[in-house]
Amino acid sequence: MSGAYRAEAGALDARIRAVIAAGTLDAAAFDDLACAIFAHQFHWNAAYAAYARSLGIDEARLPRTAAAIPAVPAAAFKDAALCTVAPSEAAVWFETSGTTQARSGRHYLESPALYEAALLAGFDRALLADGARLRYALLVPDPRERPHSSLGYMMAAVARERGDGPPGWYLREDGVDLDALAADIARAHLDGVSVCIATTAFALVALLDGLERAGRTLPLPPGSRVMETGGFKGRTRVVSRDELYRQAAAAFGIDQAQIVAEYGMTELSSQYYDSHASRGSARRVKEPVPWLRPIVVDQAGRQLPDGVVGAIRHVDCANRSSVVAIETEDLGAIVPGGLVLLGREEGAAARGCSLDAEDLIRR
Repeated sequence: MSGAYRAEAGALDARIRAVIAAGTLDAAAFDDLACAIFAHQFHWNAAYAAYARSLGIDEARLPRTAAAIPAVPAAAFKDAALCTVAPSEAAVWFETSGTTQARSGRHYLESPALYEAALLAGFDRALLADGARLRYALLVPDPRERPHSSLGYMMAAVARERGDGPPGWYLREDGVDLDALAADIARAHLDGVSVCIATTAFALVALLDGLERAGRTLPLPPGSRVMETGGFKGRTRVVSRDELYRQAAAAFGIDQAQIVAEYGMTELSSQYYDSHASRGSARRVKEPVPWLRPIVVDQAGRQLPDGVVGAIRHVDCANRSSVVAIETEDLGAIVPGGLVLLGREEGAAARGCSLDAEDLIRR
């Protein structure tokens, strides 16, 4: 890497980390930062620059608003190394979820520092607003077994930096290790420590099925909470959010408002979570962190007004070394407080962290 690149990247990273630390960013400042990141990527990310040029963008016509930044389809990560450095120089990379019909992609990151700053700040805002030090019970891919799972990496970082000790990992090839989880929950009761169960939707279904077969519940210590991610549709059966949360709240002895859904993608460095105001309600709103902005567009790529359903784009300022704007096949609408998710475009391939968990259980 050249000295010019290092200086430019370092200055941008400092700006982004300052925003993350401050926890606030107004609309004009967001546009300015996102466009500065795009200009950096246009210069140093050859694959992204080629895509932008194909859309008529050049050095004299760079975007001036986040909405004008060309968004790379998420599927492009399967076909190109979308990074400002060579893949061999990336400190970490994550593998996107794949199915038997679709190959996986890779999200290369120059350094884990910015990624971890973003994920920890987002988790703090959503699940640790009370400053609790929790014991983490993880039903997500174990990074010791799947080192390129972004979800496993994320929860390992959260447990390391915010936990009261080493986390427990309970996904096994034949399902969820219910006995080990129950023993560790009992120990947390004795220690007087609250627990955070972080789980994909599919793993949560598997856990609840196991509890039902055993005719038992798994009450959590006071102050405990659940983070669920990955959607509700596995390849084996479908469970509605309302039913899943009702069953989980009854099994764990907690209020449904203590179950918080996370929405993220391997291709992003930042995450959305259920807003505090919408938890426990019939319609949960996904709140972005200040350095992440959802934009809803029509089939022609035009930005839609708030409240109108379209495809979701994400502009993530923590994606400094990859691609700042990504277009998905998820459908949603901007509403007061954030984003409402409404499923996927017809014909879109199944994907998401729940598939990772199901693959692990059923492989």
